[in-house]
Amino acid sequence: MHILFLADNFTPEVNALASRTFEHCREWVKEGHKVTVITCAPNFPKGKIFKGYKNRLWQKEMIDGIHVIRMWTYITPNEGIYKRTLDYISFMISGALGALFVRKVDIVIGSSPQFFPVCAAWFVGKFKRIPWVFELRDFWPESIKAVGAMKDSWIIKAFEKLEMFLYRQATHIIAVTHTFKKILITRGIDSSKISVVTNGVDLSHFSFLPKDQDLLEILNLKGKFIVGYIGTHGMAHSLETLLEAAFILKHTYNIDNISFLFLGDGACKKELVEKAKEQNLENVIFLDSVSKGEVKRYWSLLDLSIIHLRKADLFKTVIPSKLFESMGMGIPVIHGVPGESAEIVKRYNVGEVFESENAQDIVHLILKLYKDPDVIKIFTENALQAAQYFDRKNLALEMLSVIKKLDKK
Repeated sequence: MHILFLADNFTPEVNALASRTFEHCREWVKEGHKVTVITCAPNFPKGKIFKGYKNRLWQKEMIDGIHVIRMWTYITPNEGIYKRTLDYISFMISGALGALFVRKVDIVIGSSPQFFPVCAAWFVGKFKRIPWVFELRDFWPESIKAVGAMKDSWIIKAFEKLEMFLYRQATHIIAVTHTFKKILITRGIDSSKISVVTNGVDLSHFSFLPKDQDLLEILNLKGKFIVGYIGTHGMAHSLETLLEAAFILKHTYNIDNISFLFLGDGACKKELVEKAKEQNLENVIFLDSVSKGEVKRYWSLLDLSIIHLRKADLFKTVIPSKLFESMGMGIPVIHGVPGESAEIVKRYNVGEVFESENAQDIVHLILKLYKDPDVIKIFTENALQAAQYFDRKNLALEMLSVIKKLDKK
């Protein structure tokens, strides 16, 4: 079977979409299938093309047996909804055109969070008369409203109509949470055309490591209790809440032995760095994104991992992928995302749950666990065991079984 995948993020980018797509496609190739990914020059999140790449009209490479075609797109930093939307639309057009030249395709997949690659998959599926799959990773454009980037308008309403059109037209929808499936059913989408394949973790890469002593020395963190956030610093994440917690620990409790480590980039990072400087938060360190090969060294430094999204009903439906990476590394989580993901934390007893945007809750939990290493040890053991249920290899094979059934119809 020849699977064509349209996604505007792909390795060597390290966000959730890029990791999931690469790790799934890699497993499908191992199962003997041909996989072609159409994407763009790697540039997320800074909007700067990675070293060794150029924004050319068409360029090809082979990565772990995956045929990768990179198309020209309008590239901009992950800042500002209108420029980003222009970026998305440019990939929709170039990706769809590029796909027309890929021969003997059996099935095409388009992945969100925004649905422009899915529009391209719809077009390719219709043109080539093959099944096409909508991989639903986020509700868009609802997520734009949830972070306050746009308010209700005729543009949003037009996007919402297009969104529903794509759900109805898709041969099949693969959602990353069970909550997504429930919501689609309430919107009138036939449950028989929706499967759920959650996010997970590549256990061949993310596994327990002792703290990297060289990094501790370089970052001047030896002997510190380290609370970390690793991921995108975006509007959805409300990381100013974490800075507030750092402020309280530093200036109210006068605790110098607890440090906050922020690793990643995003639209809000500059503002967060400036705020930390203004508040003299010497207990906070900001680091730029690193490669996937390097990031596990930084995960190893953490005593606690913070997962947080701003308070919005939409985010009750999501499961942040960093939850699974924390579990794979055996790092306890303090989790500020209600809904399905919080239930995972509770069910497997891998950490503590707190109310979104509540800095006092964060402080309370950090102090509680800081003073109780025995509980941290229990969470660590539980996390490593629970991660086995979310092994990316098994999830990739689960998604492949769904695709195979569509190919036979």
